[in-house]
Amino acid sequence: MTYTTLYADTLAPEATYRLMSGIVVPRPIAWITTLSLTGVVNLAPFSCFTFVSNKPPMLGVNIGRKAGARKDTGAYILANGEFVVNIGHRGHMHAIHESSAEHAPDVSEAELLGLATVASETIAVPRLADAPVSMECRLDRVIPFGDTGAEFFVGVVTAFHVREDLLQGGKIDTRALDPVCRIAGPNYATLGEIVTLRAMAQTPKTVLASEG
Repeated sequence: MTYTTLYADTLAPEATYRLMSGIVVPRPIAWITTLSLTGVVNLAPFSCFTFVSNKPPMLGVNIGRKAGARKDTGAYILANGEFVVNIGHRGHMHAIHESSAEHAPDVSEAELLGLATVASETIAVPRLADAPVSMECRLDRVIPFGDTGAEFFVGVVTAFHVREDLLQGGKIDTRALDPVCRIAGPNYATLGEIVTLRAMAQTPKTVLASEG
């Protein structure tokens, strides 16, 4: 078996992105709503997304720049300190993709795509009415990385909105959630086959630190 070796210091940022976005897969999609300074609901998907803490619950999303300037989502989170991470399902795939199109700041992607919003409980930013899961977040910190202006935004979740049929004994029925993931380019996927293996014994998450 032969391999191609690519040296990172010889790759342009665009080439590195194409490479890494095809390697780090599948990626969950944070479908983020924010509010502009004039009250316009901004909506955009971000697939460099994960959770970083369970006490308090914290989510992290990497937001890059366009032509050196912050994207609207990053700018509005910094301005207002609030955002909502919505999780879309298979039926939202087209809308998720279309919401990544670039528009002027006074254009609401949610309105453009006919996606209704409802008021959040703990923050001013609304959530998507039809999203099976939405998480209201307050900004905790922003950490810059690399040479292209990318920033890792970390928010504390203040409220979870979960469609009732998805909750099974305090856990999410992932099959019923039917989430969408991102792979390289304009390509998306769904869960596919789920393989269940034996449960592994783990230290309870309530044990925060070992003694002595």
